[in-house]
Amino acid sequence: MGIPDGFRRLWMPHRLAYIKGEGKPESAEGDDCPFCRVPKLPDADALITARGSLVYAVLNLYPYNAGHLMIVPYRHIADYTELDPDETAELGSFTKQAMTALRSASGAQGFNIGMNMGPVAGAGIAAHLHQHVVPRWGGDNNFMPVIGQTRVLPQLLADTRDLLAGAWPAQ
Repeated sequence: MGIPDGFRRLWMPHRLAYIKGEGKPESAEGDDCPFCRVPKLPDADALITARGSLVYAVLNLYPYNAGHLMIVPYRHIADYTELDPDETAELGSFTKQAMTALRSASGAQGFNIGMNMGPVAGAGIAAHLHQHVVPRWGGDNNFMPVIGQTRVLPQLLADTRDLLAGAWPAQ
């Protein structure tokens, strides 16, 4: 300990809350669920980029890439099959709008879009449905996350929220 070994270390203690699962509800609604709590806050504080009547778009607090956001129904449901037809339509429309905003604001060249249904599928918050929209660029997966187990994000979340909110297409 304390002997130089040639490795550089990037300390990211804020990730410990995510690793420990803090704030992840099992099934509770209301203030116990972050996706139920977030829409009650001002958009800038909650990192919400756009609101619809049935869903909203919010930045991921633990992004895979800059601009990684989620489309979330206001209604507390866990499974895609529980969406009603109007919620399904607005979720799809918001996904398209998110792609448009990300292309406009950051020149995204591609996207990973999807949902993790249930804890065994990797859902971080399985109790409240949410769809990820992750922008991608050529070469964005360099040695840092592959070897260094570290993500390098070039922009603060609040700045990304402002940029995407300004680029969100009018409804």
